Amino acid sequence: THLILYCCFKRMKRTIIKLQETDSTNKYLRGLQEESTADMIVVTADYQTAGRGQGANGWESEAGKNLLFSLRIHPAMVSVSEQFLLSMAGGLALHETLQMYADGFTLKWPNDVYWRDYKVSGTLIETTVAHGGLQSCIFGVGIDVNQRTFHSDAPNPMSLCTIIGHEIDRERLLEQVLIAFEKYYGMLCSGDYSTVISLYHEALYRKNGFYKYRDAEGSFEAEIVKVKPDGHLVLRDRQGMMRSYAFKEVEFILN
Repeated sequence: THLILYCCFKRMKRTIIKLQETDSTNKYLRGLQEESTADMIVVTADYQTAGRGQGANGWESEAGKNLLFSLRIHPAMVSVSEQFLLSMAGGLALHETLQMYADGFTLKWPNDVYWRDYKVSGTLIETTVAHGGLQSCIFGVGIDVNQRTFHSDAPNPMSLCTIIGHEIDRERLLEQVLIAFEKYYGMLCSGDYSTVISLYHEALYRKNGFYKYRDAEGSFEAEIVKVKPDGHLVLRDRQGMMRSYAFKEVEFILN
């Protein structure tokens, strides 16, 4: 069962589909025919039976407690080589929204949202390339909102209600995220890449100082230099050597 809502904000026409349960909102959205005239299609679910994170990671979520949604756009203006700009914009939207509720949120590369050393939100991004350009981009977002206990082996989950001490209206939170997303996506549409890049770096987890990391060669200490538009994380180790990593090539060692 689902309810379809139509609305328009800042010239972006939205379609929102609300599901009680699905295996994955990303999978549901991938299977949806491109018949809508909306600039953005959003699918939410109270429960996902097969929600997942990056790679083979699962995503634990108690039914009806958290915000689980996927969002599809058609970012033809962003080149394939710079598609990480979309991840930056999406991360900034989540970061800005959560900062409305409490201080201390940061963006952990590539696109998790952390509160201190705890993970509150994760995003799985899937892009489709056709004729040398980006045809579509799906953001699959999970935000721990009102869940108070976690039972998976995830090392550091934290919910928004645990941080601020009371439950949050998930529909209002979704609307706040979508408004923020339209703002940062609008920056990309207008070609203002530099602002998005600058704000992303300003919001980064561990943006200043040396911390422990681990790669295929072992553990080391390094500081963040930058994140490239292609998504590579550039670190400088204690010896002054620059190290560049793609997704999953380096691990943050948490306290």
